[in-house]
Amino acid sequence: MDIASFGGFLRTLVIIVVIYYAFKFAMRYLFPLFVYKMAKKVERNFQQQQQDFYQQNRTSQQEPDFTNQNTSTGKDKFPRSTKVVGEYIDYEEVDTK
Repeated sequence: MDIASFGGFLRTLVIIVVIYYAFKFAMRYLFPLFVYKMAKKVERNFQQQQQDFYQQNRTSQQEPDFTNQNTSTGKDKFPRSTKVVGEYIDYEEVDTK
């Protein structure tokens, strides 16, 4: 059976304190740098996506599109659905005595 010593207790306590301050240092100085770099990476990806989208739309606008030549104006511009969903039924309340 091992007996706990005061020196072992102090050594464990010092290790815990060192780990605590190392973690505190990392959170204070290194974590913000990590978050900053991740934010920059996300920003670059977002800008790249925007440029790709812009380039794709720009090339599609340069080619004439003859598939949809709807010359009507006004309400016909946005066609409405022609589905028949059902009919309206008005109910009356009937008193029974």
